[in-house]
Amino acid sequence: MQFFKSFYLTKNVFYILFTIAVLFLLSYWFHILYPFTWLLVWGFVIVFLFDIIILFNSKNGIDSNRLLPDKFSNSDFNAVPIRIKNNYPFTTHVEIIDEIPVQFQKRDFLKSERIGPKNILDFEYSLRPVQRGEYVFGSLHIYAMSKIQFAKRRYSFDKAAMVKVYPSFIQMKKYDFLAIDNKLTQIGLKKIRRIGHTMEFEQIKEYVVGDDVRTINWKATAKHGNLMINQFQDEKSQPIYSIIDASRVMKMPFNELSLLDYAVNSTLAFSNIALKKHDKVGMLSFSNTVNDFLPDSGKKTYINTISETLYNVKTQFLDSDFGLLYAHVKRQITHRSLLLLYTNFEHISSLKRQLPFLQALAKKHLLVVIFFENTELNQLIKSEAEDLQTIYDQTIAQQFAYDKKVMVKELQKYGIQTVLTTPQNLTVNTINKYLEIKARGLL
Repeated sequence: MQFFKSFYLTKNVFYILFTIAVLFLLSYWFHILYPFTWLLVWGFVIVFLFDIIILFNSKNGIDSNRLLPDKFSNSDFNAVPIRIKNNYPFTTHVEIIDEIPVQFQKRDFLKSERIGPKNILDFEYSLRPVQRGEYVFGSLHIYAMSKIQFAKRRYSFDKAAMVKVYPSFIQMKKYDFLAIDNKLTQIGLKKIRRIGHTMEFEQIKEYVVGDDVRTINWKATAKHGNLMINQFQDEKSQPIYSIIDASRVMKMPFNELSLLDYAVNSTLAFSNIALKKHDKVGMLSFSNTVNDFLPDSGKKTYINTISETLYNVKTQFLDSDFGLLYAHVKRQITHRSLLLLYTNFEHISSLKRQLPFLQALAKKHLLVVIFFENTELNQLIKSEAEDLQTIYDQTIAQQFAYDKKVMVKELQKYGIQTVLTTPQNLTVNTINKYLEIKARGLL
């Protein structure tokens, strides 16, 4: 029974059977080629049986497995490595079919390779998830064929392997690496001149090449006989909270990713940068209720707690209750903090309904409202109008785009900081705003 479950014919067999059938017809009609046809039949049968024997004679002719990571990074291309070991004493042709998780809607995965005798083949392919959660792989099927390629044997491995898709830790590591390497301008981050005295004295140390000569301590230099400088560090432990609106307005998709997931990815990357800057970070998500709340902390390992919490942030498809948000912040966040509020307003009327609560938040905290440009409307505005309907649509789109600018001015009128950004530039623009606030000493 196991033999029949793993035994398959190749298309070469059908070509040969078709050829034999044609020869039999010719020999029947013209009384020629009859002995040759039977010779071909028996030759085919012998070779076919030999092919089956060498494929099925070994119990484990092929070994294979996926080398899946513990987690995937949302919205990024993640490598799926596969290793195949050929235990046959001959070169084997293999067809690889991987049952990819249903979320990707891909049913055409097929890769063909040749593996030498007793050799190992390593290769990988990439998957780009666009939503967080659990992704279950089906079986990894390897169809093995000898050089004859009349029969093929199926091997199946790694059934029901599961991997979790987390907020974009690849994006987080990219910003972290470039920050350490001082190459922030490559990804659009600005170097902002520091204003005022937001530096704390740390120690006096000996001058080394590259230190700022403006910080030379002449008294210490005279005392030690060597050039000494004052070393400063940024003010530490300023509390910063990322507040994510998880209501239905954040479910809008852009480039397959929802606004909510853009906000989640940005929160993870930004929190990591803020921790590197020695600030304390926390977060909460809300819609009609406050779903998740993490108090601020400056521990470097806290980024793992934030990642786990962000993994479970989901929209309830309900309207957000900003009054409840204000009450929760007033009760739980007692010190003046930087609040980064990720939300979205499509109409000026929706902003005005929530403006009293935003004003109340801004009285005690430094509030930054981060919301989104509608990139699809921008494309419509820039397109060439060819008929009256398009002109009408462009006029409506321009009104929506104008409303977004009005919202920015309305918020700034009440001393509320704003970031109006495209979804793709959300993380960069959020970090730039944070660096600007730090440089100006607003917090």
